[in-house]
Amino acid sequence: MLEVRRKRLGKLLVILFISAVGISLILFSLNSKLDLFYTPSEILSGKINSSSRIKLGGMVKANSIKRLGTSTSFLVTDFQAEVFVKFEGVTPDLFKEGSGVVVLGYFKDQKFSAEEIFAKHDENYMPPELEIGSQSE
Repeated sequence: MLEVRRKRLGKLLVILFISAVGISLILFSLNSKLDLFYTPSEILSGKINSSSRIKLGGMVKANSIKRLGTSTSFLVTDFQAEVFVKFEGVTPDLFKEGSGVVVLGYFKDQKFSAEEIFAKHDENYMPPELEIGSQSE
């Protein structure tokens, strides 16, 4: 009977070890894919590690978008501070002045170099088909 218990305990310890290794690998993988979200005020406070990839969120300042070929530069504001953003590539259709935006990239030398732009729309979105139908009533 003692031999059976020893084998059962050994199997249990192997299962626990494999589970702990699996959970550790999952948590490590999730942590390396994590992008933190900051506002312009938080970024300019100087507490941000410039070597890590971050997300900057705020509003695109009016009259700040400048395009030169596929290069786009603009200011992101939280109405307290502003950050200059430079992006190489095609911007999303919803990207415009005065709208919400989240940009993914790196902050170095008081400038944000964006790799990707996520334009946001307001939560009161109405499909064009419904807008036309509601105007005729």
